[in-house]
Amino acid sequence: MAVADKFKGIIDFLTSGFEGKEEDIYGTMMGEETTETDDYPTQGNYALNPSYTTQEEKTQNSKVVTHPNFRGYEVIVCEPRSYEDSISIVKHLKDRKTIVLNLHLLDKEQALRIVDFLCGATHALSGSQQKIGDSVFIFTPVNVALSAESQKSKFLRDALWNQPQA
Repeated sequence: MAVADKFKGIIDFLTSGFEGKEEDIYGTMMGEETTETDDYPTQGNYALNPSYTTQEEKTQNSKVVTHPNFRGYEVIVCEPRSYEDSISIVKHLKDRKTIVLNLHLLDKEQALRIVDFLCGATHALSGSQQKIGDSVFIFTPVNVALSAESQKSKFLRDALWNQPQA
């Protein structure tokens, strides 16, 4: 009995907000009550003089919309003169700009430190890096795909495909 009383109490609580509203909803649906906010006159459940509005169709050939903050892809060529310049290079990388790093102005030790630092930062930002020449590197952010084929891989590919058929 106690469980049935608790169950009935829960049902009564949940349905208490709906008491007495059924007649109003039924009366409105049957057309007995009319409100002043009607846009057009009705008779019963039928609209006598409906008013229609149409939207102008915008015809555009392109369905691609550019993002308002998109400024395009930017490539920055950097020639650092000291290790301290690497911090500003990482800021460019965080702003999703591609960096071409030319280290010809630095000695080997400083160049190695800068490359190590930028490789770590690029990896942390899910970017890509690649050596493209003597003391020249490219670092790309995550939104830029980097693909390159080295001379060695070209030679191996050509050697495999150009073998005589037996």
